[in-house]
Amino acid sequence: MFVDSAKIYIKAGDGGDGCVSFHREKYVAAGGPDGGDGGKGGDIVFAADDNLSNLLDFRYKRKYVAERGADGASKRRTGKNAPDLVIKVPRGTIIKETETGRILADISGDEPVVICRGGKGGKGNANFATSTRQIPRFAKPGFRGDEYEVTLELKLIADVGLVGFPNVGKSTLISVVSAAKPKIANYHFTTLTPVLGVVRLDEENSFVMADIPGLIEGASEGVGLGHEFLRHVERCRLIIHVVDVSGSEDRDPIEDFNAINRELENFSYELSQAPQIVAANKTDIASPEQVRRFKEYADSLGLEFFEISAAQVKGTRELMNAVFEKLSKLPPVKQFEASPLTEAELADKLISRKDFDVTVENGVYYVEADWLWDVLRSCNMDDYSSLQYFQRVLRSSGIIDKLEQMGIKEGDTVNIFDFEFDFIN
Repeated sequence: MFVDSAKIYIKAGDGGDGCVSFHREKYVAAGGPDGGDGGKGGDIVFAADDNLSNLLDFRYKRKYVAERGADGASKRRTGKNAPDLVIKVPRGTIIKETETGRILADISGDEPVVICRGGKGGKGNANFATSTRQIPRFAKPGFRGDEYEVTLELKLIADVGLVGFPNVGKSTLISVVSAAKPKIANYHFTTLTPVLGVVRLDEENSFVMADIPGLIEGASEGVGLGHEFLRHVERCRLIIHVVDVSGSEDRDPIEDFNAINRELENFSYELSQAPQIVAANKTDIASPEQVRRFKEYADSLGLEFFEISAAQVKGTRELMNAVFEKLSKLPPVKQFEASPLTEAELADKLISRKDFDVTVENGVYYVEADWLWDVLRSCNMDDYSSLQYFQRVLRSSGIIDKLEQMGIKEGDTVNIFDFEFDFIN
């Protein structure tokens, strides 16, 4: 089963919490706060693996969460940083943010790419000691790690893409010029998945060719196999357009040629402008008039034209030599420009998480906000400074303003994660 697209949820590890601790030692009175900081959460890292050929594994596992950093400890000991979670994907995988379609990374090179950064560890209470606050009984929770829902799209890395109607001989051609062994039969859609083959001209010179299935008229609109595999042509530096010049299936080769080019343009204008070489196949059963007619049409478009018979391995060597010569003059395989989120955008993303909902039941105001749990559990309500911090968070996040808009009065009860307190204006 060939899978070239998948959606998964990824989340970097949260930072460890800071520690609330006070130095205890014989003969040392009032040793002071000594709580250490939390460790950093693990990053989510993507890396190319040439042993993988598709994204099948991601159909069965859709959630990837890195480990949380360890909490701080007494004696100012910092918690251990969590290990990174490395996700291996086939080379050529594009990672997009599902919500916006923004390309976060193109995993085409050998360097691993960090997509989600782990949260920083929270500060221990030793960091909050001052001359006026000598006994801080609170610490900060760790920061949350980045999280995304991402779409993985595999765009095969090949120098040359074979396109053309079904049954024109693409599979036969790749089988005779490379070591690839695709299924070959005399019916449409024999090839159901892209086939890669390495064409070796000699010991030092070679290139990668891909047989792209599923192209018929209307493919870009979902006809046949649809445009499911058109994405695999996008990286190709050169297109070999294979045409059955014999008209063995009672189709006009010129109309076939134009229909395929329209599908390429409908899918991507940039793809339609890629360099093309025309391979007129099945010349062994075509009449000279049929070959001449199509050659004149290709010449009128300024396209290189080669007469071949893949079944008889006729003209294929000359075609491959011409392809290699043309590749030597073309730019390298296309890489898609990534635009990871900036620090400012990440900050906005964190702020956007701070949504909340307030409901009233039997005179009690219930505040629901997932992000508030981290704040609440870090506060010591018996400590005045910690309580002030909690009140500042409620004010800056807009929760108090919302309560006042809903008509809360002094003395009314507010419930946050079952922690209840009386509202004081």
